[in-house]
Amino acid sequence: MIFSFALGIATVAVPLLALRAGYSAAEIGAVTAVSAVAQMATRLSLGPAMRRWPDWTLITAAGVLLTASSGLMALSAAVVPLVVANLLQGAARACFFTGTQTHVVRGPGRAVGALATTNFVGSLGLLAGPAVAGLLSERTPVLALAVATGAAALGIVPTFLLDRLPPFSPPADRPRGQIWRRPGVSIGCWAGVTAGSWRGLLSSFIPVALDSARHSSSTIGMLVTIANGAALAGAGIVGRVRERGTRWAYVVGTLAAGIGTALAVALADDVLLAALVLALSGLGAGALQTVGPAIATDSVHPEERGEAIAAAGTFRAAALFAAPLAVSGLVGAIALAPAMALVGAAMTVPALALRTRRHVPEAAV
Repeated sequence: MIFSFALGIATVAVPLLALRAGYSAAEIGAVTAVSAVAQMATRLSLGPAMRRWPDWTLITAAGVLLTASSGLMALSAAVVPLVVANLLQGAARACFFTGTQTHVVRGPGRAVGALATTNFVGSLGLLAGPAVAGLLSERTPVLALAVATGAAALGIVPTFLLDRLPPFSPPADRPRGQIWRRPGVSIGCWAGVTAGSWRGLLSSFIPVALDSARHSSSTIGMLVTIANGAALAGAGIVGRVRERGTRWAYVVGTLAAGIGTALAVALADDVLLAALVLALSGLGAGALQTVGPAIATDSVHPEERGEAIAAAGTFRAAALFAAPLAVSGLVGAIALAPAMALVGAAMTVPALALRTRRHVPEAAV
């Protein structure tokens, strides 16, 4: 919760800091994409890393990296510090979310329940962070990032109380080939694509669009908080879904996240409508953030769960990079609203494709 609170502050404060420093919308999208590249590159190495080091060390490292990232941006909004800070933030995201999700699914019980609990608590931090960032940014985004730095540093302390579980030891006779190609894991990966696209756009172009609609910083913070609050609700609801309902949770969540994102910029001028579509997108993304890794982990050997989560997270990180970058490219030719509509529509494709396939596996194999 503490880590997510610090990250939630940065989600709103960084675009506002960049806007006040004179960066364009396309440049802000590119900086966000840099963070996603770092996250994707880090996640690619986490599968082998968790066979050498215990998962709690990744969570501790994530707190250190996020502290350094927020602190650096609080000190300077120049190009080099901003890029370096976003690289550190991307690595922190990768280590933290892969490490925590892997840690909780190693216990007894269904993976979806453990993940739902963790995502719910984390969403509380993401719910409060943007609201605090909006209020503090009324004075200056630098103040918000200073608070994020302190919170991230505080979040390092509880990591030393985690269970010291051993590194993973996959079975020698496991199937050959890339783990993301396995049926259940592939569904988790596509869920990560939609959820990652939503998170990447919520951290970049949605605050930019709301600022262009002449909303105050506090209003922008509250609207992003509504989206994160809906994600919290989505994570809580999907944790109660039975195994046979996980496929439909995936389909409905994908459609909700894509449609809500597609309409977010077009309706940005109206606060009420913007809140409604952001809530819709958040509900879908929150469900996907839980059900995707759950399907992936329930489809593999217990000692392969770390690699399954890392694979799903890599696809999520790739979408964090690709979605803002796609919008950045499109705004050079068309307005921001239709560009977001196109990307949002593309986010629904995995759900439509899944409905046309036969013999789609359920959460458990």
